[in-house]
Order: sequence, then structure tokens, then C-alpha cells
Amino acid sequence: MRPIIVALFGVELPAYFAMLATGFALATLIGARWVGRLGHDREVIIDLGLAMVVAGVIGSRLLHVIADGYFWDYVHLCTDPAKVSWRITREHCLHSSVNGIWDTARGVCHPKEANCFAWAAFWAGGLTYYGGLIGATGYAVYFLRRERFPFWKAADMAGFAVALGLAWGRMGCFLAGCCFGVTCEHPWAAWFPRYSPASEAQFRAHRLASEAMAALPVHPTQLYEAAGSLAIAAIGYYGIAPRKRFDGQVFVFFLASYSLLRFAVEILRNDDRGGLLGLSTSQLISVLITVALIPVYRWLRARSLAAA
Repeated sequence: MRPIIVALFGVELPAYFAMLATGFALATLIGARWVGRLGHDREVIIDLGLAMVVAGVIGSRLLHVIADGYFWDYVHLCTDPAKVSWRITREHCLHSSVNGIWDTARGVCHPKEANCFAWAAFWAGGLTYYGGLIGATGYAVYFLRRERFPFWKAADMAGFAVALGLAWGRMGCFLAGCCFGVTCEHPWAAWFPRYSPASEAQFRAHRLASEAMAALPVHPTQLYEAAGSLAIAAIGYYGIAPRKRFDGQVFVFFLASYSLLRFAVEILRNDDRGGLLGLSTSQLISVLITVALIPVYRWLRARSLAAA
């Protein structure tokens, strides 16, 4: 599957990256306006948003490389490309989009040359949300302390702004064909073209005779998560933020509701994403976040009561 390309101001970008960048921009704009209405400096949030893009991309890419099951592929791409075996068809291997070497004896494709920077090619996909959340949050703590900006007020802003940005990112995933679901026969099922990640996975699972065939219909899990994230953003912005009893309440709601959403969506996903104890990496992180939020919520509420 060739990446869908969009042109912005004469610059061609993969649709996934363009949607992700749009989501970041909208999240920063809405967050800055909300903070401005509260009487705080909008410039701090704009600077924070730009810096969190970098920190988030680094964190999301690193977690993908480490936890999604591709770590040794990236290592071998640099040290010994012959050890990297892509189970794709010969036609796909020799296509200009792959430009690989076909191993007739084993029936696999190998990269033609070493690439020690393949792990860093974030614009081609391979970003994990929780890695981005960890990276961006870590930098935000440092930045907000340096700027002496109220951390939990900024966290509440992130509670709906990040959810909005995430929705755009998941729509980008749909255009890229990644993060696809298990097969289904529902009227809203999605069909991905030949050589897409879905068709490659179904070929490896012996569900298709060739990757050159269009994928079987699957759950559009990317759109499920996009819709859920939009709902979380709307509830956080219109429902919880105007009525919150203490700073941090919107952020706690966002983390709790998104963890539940992500855990449920992961059940229907069918792409490679690592795991342990029968759960995917994201499901494990969702459980840990949900458990950790219980004492955090109690502490924030107790601190608010004590201050009052």
C-alpha cells in the first residue's frame, strides 16, 4: 500500500503525518484560547504545545521501537539486513516502493541495504500514543515548573485538547492503514487495498492467498477510537471543565475514560503491537494508569478541600 499523500502549501506529506500535525495544531490553539480566558499567558501554552510535539514524537517512537515487537528488526537493519525477513510476495518485494532482495529458497524478502536510521523515521508511521503521552508529560512537568505556570490548570487544558488532537491522529491512522481491526461482516466494515498492513497480516495468517489481494473487511478500529476521543474531548470541555471542583479533575477524567476506551478498542485490533500476560502493551498501560489514578484523584480532592 502506497502512503496517501496530501499537499500543504506545495509540500507533500504522508496523510498520517499531516493529520497528526493538524491535530497538534488544533489542540494547541484551543488550549491557548481556554487558558487565555482564565487570565493566564497564552504564549506559555503555545510554546509548550510546540515543545510537546517534539517530546511526544520522540516518546511515541521509542515505545514503538521497544515494545511493539520490531526492536530486533531495527537492530538488524543497521547491523545485518539479511537477518530481516519480510513475508511478502515476490512482486511486492521487487516493487519500487520496497526495492528489496528476494530470497527464493526461503520465500522471503530482505532489505537491499543497511539503514541505521530506520528506527527514527516517525513520518512513515509507527508511533504509540502512550509513549507520546509519557514523553510529552515528562517535558510538560519540567517546562511548566520553569515558567511557574499552574501545572494542574495546564493539565486540565490537556484533558480535552489532547483528546481532540488524538482524534485527528487516529483518522490519520485510518488513512495510513495501520492500527486495523479483526475481520468482520458489519455494514460499516473497512476494506483496505492490496499491500496494505491489513492484507499483509492476513496473508501471513493464511487468510489471503497473496498480499496482492485486497484485505478482507475489518473493524475500523481507528475510527472507533477517533469517535471516542472526540466524545471525551467534548465532555471534558463542555461538561466537566465548567463544573470542576478542583484543578486536575478534567485531566483525571481524560486519562480514566481514554484508558477504558483504549482497552476496549485493543480487543478488536489485529496489528502487531506487543504484549504480556495475554494483554497488549497498551492494555497493560491502561490498567496501570487506571489503578494509579485512584490515589491521584483522592489526593487532588483532599488538597482542594484543605485549601478551601
